[in-house]
Amino acid sequence: MKYVLGIDLGTSAVKVLLVNQEGEIEQEVSKSYPLIHEKSGYSEQNPEEWVNKTLEALKELTESFDGDIDKIEGVSFAGQMHGLVLLDSNQDIIRNAILWNDTRTTKQCQHIYDELGEKKLLAITKNPALEGFTLPKLLWVKENEAENFSKAATFLLPKDYLRFRLTGKIHSEFSDAAGTLLLDVAEQTWSNEMCETFGITKDMCPELVHSGDFVGNLSEETAQVTGLSSSTKVFAGGADNACGAIGSGVLSEGKTMCSIGTSGVVLSYEPSADLDFEGKVHYFNHGKADAFYTMGVTLAAGHSLNWFKDTFAAEESFESLMEGTEEIPIGANGLLFTPYISGERTPHADANVRGSFIGMDSSHTKKDFVRAVMEGITFSLNDSIEIFRENGKTVKSIVSIGGGAKNKAWLQIQADIFNAQIIRLSSEQGPGMGAAMLAAYGSDIFASLDECAQTFLSEKDTFDPIPKNVEKYQNLYQLYRQVYQQTHELSRSLGEFR
Repeated sequence: MKYVLGIDLGTSAVKVLLVNQEGEIEQEVSKSYPLIHEKSGYSEQNPEEWVNKTLEALKELTESFDGDIDKIEGVSFAGQMHGLVLLDSNQDIIRNAILWNDTRTTKQCQHIYDELGEKKLLAITKNPALEGFTLPKLLWVKENEAENFSKAATFLLPKDYLRFRLTGKIHSEFSDAAGTLLLDVAEQTWSNEMCETFGITKDMCPELVHSGDFVGNLSEETAQVTGLSSSTKVFAGGADNACGAIGSGVLSEGKTMCSIGTSGVVLSYEPSADLDFEGKVHYFNHGKADAFYTMGVTLAAGHSLNWFKDTFAAEESFESLMEGTEEIPIGANGLLFTPYISGERTPHADANVRGSFIGMDSSHTKKDFVRAVMEGITFSLNDSIEIFRENGKTVKSIVSIGGGAKNKAWLQIQADIFNAQIIRLSSEQGPGMGAAMLAAYGSDIFASLDECAQTFLSEKDTFDPIPKNVEKYQNLYQLYRQVYQQTHELSRSLGEFR
């Protein structure tokens, strides 16, 4: 039996999957690490936490593995997108990593538009200038931490830094590089115009490879610490959403995925870079070579539910918190929630808007609030689906992964709000499974990712939309869409009190 490892470097934890050649998860180890919030809107992490926790997870996994270590043939990575890791000429970390959910860079985003113009930016990068992306972070450091910027020899994305520390090799790959605003997405190369316009030397940009490319072996030091073999092959991996697409079988035209993790994502496969969504959704390189995907993002999807639990039900488990929500009627007895607690990305690229509960009265119970949060998150994701449909895409079935796929009531809510069949896979690992599939494909266990998907992935169950529920939700969705228009200026004005 052959094995591969999929390492998913998330925002709150790293998860390592050991998967056999039949697609069965033999072991799973997760290690958490903290976020650093020095100020409102700031979100950072110490990259050494990623390395140390990954090494701990790998060591724990090998110590309990009763098979032949040499049969673990390959390892690959999925990782949180957009984060900025700066290295000096000695390849040492200069400062904490600035993460995808950091919103300090509104001024730098405007500077990008002022210098380049929205039309040219979209033509090159296929994406608007948003606070979460990497180039605005580079410009913020350049403007606010000139000494740190002057030391910078290379920038890396989070999972690329982790891979560097395990192999000693520095690379970036297309699916993650697409989220920097420095990549020419269609041409699959670092953009000379973007770099020259904003004073980023090409030397700072790492060598680009494809997600399935072999990039080296585990270093002797990594092997010694973890118990793995130094002959284990390492493959580049992909952005978490690109790997989520692979791990959900979104590998051909017509396939769509919904992922509800810390953030929420609706992602659809694209065979080319030819479509024009006018920047309303993201357009990134896929982890499958020479393919692409469009994607809408809810910044605080699962995070909204985590926030509610931590604030109002800290002693409860998620299972207890969500128990009985299926008995709460559609509309949570007249309570509506908007999940803008970290700002929003799709369709409102607005770092200043904040969330709200609308319609509270003294009859509402905690279960009403939980149901409203679940519905509000799903309405936000539906905004992206509506953009896809308005631009001619057909969305009839959606693979659901992440936290939103663990609860049957929530899966039915998705089916009814999206008006589409929801598919739950036997494995809900998404990005980690996608990383494992890249390792299996790279190790020549399979001839293609599509062939790998046929072995690794299978449907567990499906949830069909209920017509009467669809009609109710369509009416409620129209009310939901009004909330942003009525509250975004209030949120901006309240900012001075935060």
